[in-house]
Amino acid sequence: MHKVKHLSTKSDLQVNAVAVFLKNDISHKKSIYMNNFSNDRRRFLKGAAATLALTTLGASGMNFIYAAKPLRVALIGTGWYGKGDLFKLIQVAPVDVVALCDVDKNQLAEAAKMVSQRQKSGKSPRLYNDYRKLLAENELDIVLIGSPDHWHAMMAIDAMKAGAHVYVQKPISVDVIEGEAMLAAARKYNRVVQVGTQRRSTPHLVDAKKNVVDAGLLGKVSHVEMCCYYHMRNNGNPAVQPVPDFFDYDMWTGPAPILPFVGLPHIGGWRSRMEYGNGIVGDMCIHMFDATRWMLGLGWPKRISSTGGIYVNKETRSNISDTQSALFEYDDLNCIWQHRTWGTPSDPDYPWSFKIYGDKGTLKADVYKYDFIPDGKGDKIHKDVVYEKEKYPEDLTEPRIEIHTAPATRSHMLNFLAAIDNHTRPVADIEEGHISTASCILANLSMQTGRPVVYDPKQRIVVGDAEMTALLRRPYRQPWQHPDPLTV
Repeated sequence: MHKVKHLSTKSDLQVNAVAVFLKNDISHKKSIYMNNFSNDRRRFLKGAAATLALTTLGASGMNFIYAAKPLRVALIGTGWYGKGDLFKLIQVAPVDVVALCDVDKNQLAEAAKMVSQRQKSGKSPRLYNDYRKLLAENELDIVLIGSPDHWHAMMAIDAMKAGAHVYVQKPISVDVIEGEAMLAAARKYNRVVQVGTQRRSTPHLVDAKKNVVDAGLLGKVSHVEMCCYYHMRNNGNPAVQPVPDFFDYDMWTGPAPILPFVGLPHIGGWRSRMEYGNGIVGDMCIHMFDATRWMLGLGWPKRISSTGGIYVNKETRSNISDTQSALFEYDDLNCIWQHRTWGTPSDPDYPWSFKIYGDKGTLKADVYKYDFIPDGKGDKIHKDVVYEKEKYPEDLTEPRIEIHTAPATRSHMLNFLAAIDNHTRPVADIEEGHISTASCILANLSMQTGRPVVYDPKQRIVVGDAEMTALLRRPYRQPWQHPDPLTV
């Protein structure tokens, strides 16, 4: 147990309160660091979140924010995952959810009711149809972005310009230059941007990185396999229908091409259209590729290539690939991706996963578990996902919750808050999210053109390929203007 140093700037009463807190909580904490008291904050980690943070954040990230005033928070995009992210933040920090924005009035009203029930104040947030008005009328500390992918860049950049720190879902962008502009804005406005690639904060994967990869149990790593064999492509062919009066379809479409309305695009609908996202590579590969890069300390790939297309489910409005392979090349290391939205997985125990192969052993990992298998001598290691149902019973009644990811998202939020408080980069900093997102986008461009891609992030070009370079920036629907990293 680490000793708590005497803090001369605080009263004995406060020190005694700390001691009582430590005594009461010692049963489920390994250690607690308390330091860096400031005039308006006292920081400590609380409850089961402490255990997560100890393994995920390390000593440098142990300070939990308890502000004199709750952090002022807004959510843009109140669908399934947006609400989920917000509720996890509410669970680990004293926040005041002051505003919500959505173009679906029904979804917005439902979210407002749930938020008023979740936050301790019981307050109902202000409601908006246009995120620009929300940013203009509210002074915010944090903006969460849970909108469809084609909106991420503009919303994140505008939130940063308004002075807020940003938590944005992955993939961060639908084209490479959007991501470059988001990175440029974060650095220019000195904002913390955490990307929702929460595998970097998943307790059992943090354990795998520390006790398998960093411990050298794999030996020399020269091959990685990543995959998704979920049948998650929308293969319907719905008819065109009138837009309901509670849904602002023009605003939902924003800078993307406006397509015939075939029903509310929530959850799975928009993900099956390349106009609004990056397909399954951008949706699912990004998680496993980002986790692999984090585990192995990898940056930009030297070269990216991909093949695939719609091989099986052709009679559908969906235009994302149902079959695709991608190769991300590094020195003496290949990372290979494969997805199929039909058939059976190659390994039924790991249908969405990454597998890291070293000359001393293999690490298999997904969102539920990991297995280390030594090559020869040594012990096998198996760890399962961490659940916190007893600590956070509200998880059990949250609609559509991915309960196995809840501890990871809470820990990801704690890391985000610590980065804001300490003026540091979070574990899923915007630059890391950009590399993972852009690499997946480049894989799609390689499949589209039939050529490999060598991207130069300094010049923001595809080396030796002017045609491919032109594809790094999607055209925007008027009057929306594409963000420029040079002028953002």
